[in-house]
Amino acid sequence: MIIALLEDDSDQSDLLSAWLEDAGNKCVVFNSGKAITKSLLGESYDLLILDWLVPDMNGLEVLEWVRENLDWHIPVLFITQRDAEEDVVQALQGGADDYMAKPVKRAEMLARIQSISRRSQGSSSSEDNLEYPPYTLQRSTRSLKLNGEAIEVTRKEFELTLFLFRNAGRILSRGYILETVWGRSAEVNTRTVDTHISRLRRKLSISPENGWRLSSIYQHGYRLEKSENA
Repeated sequence: MIIALLEDDSDQSDLLSAWLEDAGNKCVVFNSGKAITKSLLGESYDLLILDWLVPDMNGLEVLEWVRENLDWHIPVLFITQRDAEEDVVQALQGGADDYMAKPVKRAEMLARIQSISRRSQGSSSSEDNLEYPPYTLQRSTRSLKLNGEAIEVTRKEFELTLFLFRNAGRILSRGYILETVWGRSAEVNTRTVDTHISRLRRKLSISPENGWRLSSIYQHGYRLEKSENA
């Protein structure tokens, strides 16, 4: 997972980011509310971990901004010193997916993150045959069909197609696509993403006539979504 961590205490951010990266995740640290909201305008993350007491905008204000401005439900975990019952209730009612009071334990934090990830991905994460009419994807054979007719795709093209459909409706930055599908740093030229997206549009005949639209989002990336003509 690519995780954005909002924490202004350097000792805490170093500890939490080390735990997250040791578990195989990538962690990007922000020390103010405005810094993380600015990043969210152009970058994509799988999970937000928010402290409550941070400069500029507190964690609850960041949560409110996220739910009002992002077009999909990005999972949010609070890790904060505030442990009063009313604080927990306020955060959960505001749209947080889970809440932990400091000090946190490494194994429990990672287990809660895994639970949040499973809930956000849904049951399709373990299914072999996935239906996104008129498209059918079979994960075990990496095969793809349109209206029952096979479409020849490379392994990477299949992985990108699966990634796009499983994140349908969500704006995905080029850097996020590159890191998640190719496992490369976003600092590498992201032109390969544009090339593969263009190729998939043609191969899969992604169009309103087939019920889907793959749009380029200015200064951000791409979004696959159901067409109103579907």
